[in-house]
Amino acid sequence: MKTFIAAFLIWTLASPRDNCLSAWPTHTACKSGNLEVLYQSCDPSQDFGFSFDQCSKEIKPNLSIKFGLILREDIKELFLDVALFVKGVSFLNFSYPICEEDLPKFSFCGRRKGEQIYYAGPVNNPGFEVPEGEYQALLELYDEKRFVLACANATIIRS
Repeated sequence: MKTFIAAFLIWTLASPRDNCLSAWPTHTACKSGNLEVLYQSCDPSQDFGFSFDQCSKEIKPNLSIKFGLILREDIKELFLDVALFVKGVSFLNFSYPICEEDLPKFSFCGRRKGEQIYYAGPVNNPGFEVPEGEYQALLELYDEKRFVLACANATIIRS
């Protein structure tokens, strides 16, 4: 019996993992009657948590968000790149410095590898109305060496 259990355990560990998850699950950042924001981590080694409190077609300035991530690298500087797409065509790209060495904007700036970033609070943004339709967004959070700490493919659906 012990031989059978040992053989089964070795077979289980050595067999191909075709049925295992090949991608992170899709998460809901927000969902209301006329707006839904879904995202999936595009980093094969790490998932993260993100949500925002207001889920309305009119995004107001100082939107409150929640974001959590375990760092795989130290961060002296941290940047966010966002690219928005409609039907596969890019229509807006911007980059935003979150932590600069001489100008840390958040308490997690300067954190070390293995530490957690957790932020719950407002972010400055221009108020705008989300137009009707379906949009895709690619978001990348990276350090001063261009090491990607978090990456997400998001879908924004407004009816």
